[in-house]
Amino acid sequence: MKVAQIYDVVNSAVGEITGKTDLVLEDLSNIVDVGKEIIDTDNLDNYVKKLINHIGKVVFDGRLYSGSVPSVLMDSWEYGSILEKITVDMPTASENDSWKLENGTQYSQDVFYQPSVSAKFFNKQVTFEIPMSFTEKQVKESFSSLNQLNGFLSMLKTSVENAMTVKVDSLIMRTIDNMIGETLAVADTKAKVDLLALYNAQTGATLTPEKALTDKAFIQFASYTISLYKDRVQKISTLFNVGGKERFTPEKDLHLVLLTDFAKASDIYLESDTFHNEKVSLPKYETVPYWQGSGKAYSLADTASINVKTSTGAIVNQKYVLGAMFDTQALGVTNLDKRVTTAYNAKAEFFTNFYKFDSGYYNDLNENFVVFYMGVPVAG
Repeated sequence: MKVAQIYDVVNSAVGEITGKTDLVLEDLSNIVDVGKEIIDTDNLDNYVKKLINHIGKVVFDGRLYSGSVPSVLMDSWEYGSILEKITVDMPTASENDSWKLENGTQYSQDVFYQPSVSAKFFNKQVTFEIPMSFTEKQVKESFSSLNQLNGFLSMLKTSVENAMTVKVDSLIMRTIDNMIGETLAVADTKAKVDLLALYNAQTGATLTPEKALTDKAFIQFASYTISLYKDRVQKISTLFNVGGKERFTPEKDLHLVLLTDFAKASDIYLESDTFHNEKVSLPKYETVPYWQGSGKAYSLADTASINVKTSTGAIVNQKYVLGAMFDTQALGVTNLDKRVTTAYNAKAEFFTNFYKFDSGYYNDLNENFVVFYMGVPVAG
């Protein structure tokens, strides 16, 4: 299995989300796995380099169709590394001979009809560690009691846990960012929705992205459009995933993640002065204060932007991303493994904890994922 070292990526991400740096182009190609339809030579162990990785879990995409972000899939397994996802295409109808019987005609039933089945293999993980050294003997002189010393050591451990949480959260967001980028990179797809272009085209307005979130009419239109897609993705269709596969997403498996700026604008401009809030409210959603980072100013141009090189190599620099609606199976975090190893240095009398983190991040471009945004992508 290919395991990429990403300590530099997570350190850069922390700078973006804490306001220390401006947003920069991020290379997500080593983080998010978009799957392969074959198993190649990357799938060897990292010890003797001879053992083929075993499939750790098999997912059958066989959801029954009955008609009619952000928390993402978290799953782990003890052995193996590959997530195999098996899907079957919907069969086509053929002529029913029962109602076209003719005298002397032979009707053959001995024909083999092979189902169209495909499999994707996700076998990429990322890793980093945070080392922290501890000592008691050398700092005892600075404290008056064991309780004070333990409080100091506990504070150091908390700082590591906080650092780990920030870095892991940034990776989860980059899993979503990569899927947004993969969708926006496709030239002709109904899975990306320019809300502002639709609004201006239908109303004859010339509203700009900078003014849109303070315009009640636009917010109402955008909320209405997003609500339409909630119902549309529940019907089986090839339109709402860039892979063009026949998919549907029941409400229980639907995630809607919105930028806080847009969600709050909807709350204030629409619901606050409406007696029947359910008539104008958005579907159930989660919010994020930014996609990639806050930048130094927390401006909408920063919080609503992604600037990434995706796992398939596309460069996407898009401002004013307002939200994403996606299937539970469209993206996720797999095989999460957090652990601590310890080494004691007898000569200098200190010990070092190595806080290690491994996990896999995947996007399935064949599952429903719809991006809502305003305006054309920025060049480069």
